[in-house]
Amino acid sequence: MEGRNQSSASEFILLGFSSHPDQQILLFFVFLAMYTVILLGNLTIFIIIRIDSRLHTPMYFFLSVLACVDICFTSLTVPKLLVDLLSVKKAISFAACIIQLHFFLSFGNMGSFLLGIMGFDRYMAICHPLHYMQIMTRRVCVSLVLCAWVIVSLHSSIHSVLASKLYYCGSNEIHHFFCDLPPLLKLSCSDTTANELVLFTETTVILGAPLLCILISYVRIAMVILKIKSSEGRTKAFSTCFSHLTSTVLFYAPVLFTYVRPPSVYSLEKDMGISVMYTMVNSMLNPFVYSVRNNDVKEALKKVKSKIQCHR
Repeated sequence: MEGRNQSSASEFILLGFSSHPDQQILLFFVFLAMYTVILLGNLTIFIIIRIDSRLHTPMYFFLSVLACVDICFTSLTVPKLLVDLLSVKKAISFAACIIQLHFFLSFGNMGSFLLGIMGFDRYMAICHPLHYMQIMTRRVCVSLVLCAWVIVSLHSSIHSVLASKLYYCGSNEIHHFFCDLPPLLKLSCSDTTANELVLFTETTVILGAPLLCILISYVRIAMVILKIKSSEGRTKAFSTCFSHLTSTVLFYAPVLFTYVRPPSVYSLEKDMGISVMYTMVNSMLNPFVYSVRNNDVKEALKKVKSKIQCHR
């Protein structure tokens, strides 16, 4: 098999939730409803930010990018999941599996980097308000996003190339609803020590760097907030960070549990349930997290609503 792909599998079977055949129709409508909310919620946030000039600030620019990333991130897995829930054969070709893996890691890690960038943005806004607009220019914001995309693309390429060179000689059944690294490594007949080492170490760095940025930013933010004498001022300063903190917890808790641990303790059944948290639930809740306590977004939504009513 020299000089060609070493995988004997031309396709994989995504078992997904097939262990619950009596619940698949119910799961189909549940996931369809979640996906609809994800699309409508994130599209609304993106459109509102684009059309309302009051929201043309660095924070909302990053939020609009995050909304796009959430849409792409879920669209890589949920449509295929919905089709499989109604299908007898839940097959995906080897090439499509590796492509899905690559872009899943790209958009997933992009969400992590955006949270890190948004943490830095909150640090600049609260700790250096006088220099905030001079430093966080449009050019700087775009450059931060582009640099993040280059990093996550390289990271994803490493994992997808390594996964494509593994030898899959036994069962081609993936105990998951999409092509993710842990179940693929479990399926391989090759020595996956290098893959596991790269997965644990490099992923720790890729996820840890933005998280460390967030932690350092909020330590500095907390120091500044505690120096504010009025309780009203402290509450106002903290409220600007609440949405970002909530989104960070919703994203990192299941992701760190899934990827930053020894591969020997993986439980594919449990991990599939946890994957629903960071592939769908987080993306579904983000639009609400960033709008419920955000007066600027609520005012923009009211403005659009009133315009629509006037045109009727």
